[in-house]
Amino acid sequence: MKKGIHPKYIACTVKCACGNTFETRATTEELKVDICNVCHPYYTGKQKFVDTAGRVQRFRQRYGDYKGKKAEQPAS
Repeated sequence: MKKGIHPKYIACTVKCACGNTFETRATTEELKVDICNVCHPYYTGKQKFVDTAGRVQRFRQRYGDYKGKKAEQPAS
């Protein structure tokens, strides 16, 4: 390995949005994550919707409603 080109590998505290924290090693002192092994649906067996509130409404506001609208045919 070449000297001086690799980042320092130090102790790191990982903090999850659910409140869980644990220690690991990384190139930064602290990491903030949204989902960890304590709250992830795969490990807990519980389904969890992450940030889905209003997603359909925002799409409809941005692009409009498709109900009954048809593409106009060009005159031939």
